[in-house]
Amino acid sequence: MIHRRRSDHQVMPWANGKGRTLELWREEDAGTLRFRLSVAQVVEDGPFSVLPGIDRVLTVIHGPGFRLEGAGQVWRCDPLRPVAFSGDLALRAVGVAAPTEDLNVMTARSLPAPEVLVRQEGLALPPPGGRVAVVDMATLGLWLGAEDVRLAGPSIVVRLAF
Repeated sequence: MIHRRRSDHQVMPWANGKGRTLELWREEDAGTLRFRLSVAQVVEDGPFSVLPGIDRVLTVIHGPGFRLEGAGQVWRCDPLRPVAFSGDLALRAVGVAAPTEDLNVMTARSLPAPEVLVRQEGLALPPPGGRVAVVDMATLGLWLGAEDVRLAGPSIVVRLAF
């Protein structure tokens, strides 16, 4: 089981250069992104990074949320409600009324889609043959592995079948 504290995470620029993100975990294969967990601050309306071949799940963990708009579609990014969308799309955050912090799960489209859950307590279980990642919403601590994880408080649970 891997355990990382907030101080272990790395601050990285957004792919579009319009902000910064706290990278909790990253896995690559031959220099190509496979899986990433990060926490971003959205403080104003503006473009999201386009990430071809990547599927994304965004969960607002602090703040009022916003809308994602583009490609003729609208996604409501409300607090504690995971929202899945394609990284191929040119999207904009719209209706940012106050700073919002969100957890981003990014997965190469060739991999099984992750299951993203918001949990207050209990046990986080990995899928058969897979792993589970748990992000504590208060501390941004990360636990990642093939073992069960007892939640210490409100958390985002990401079940990975790879």
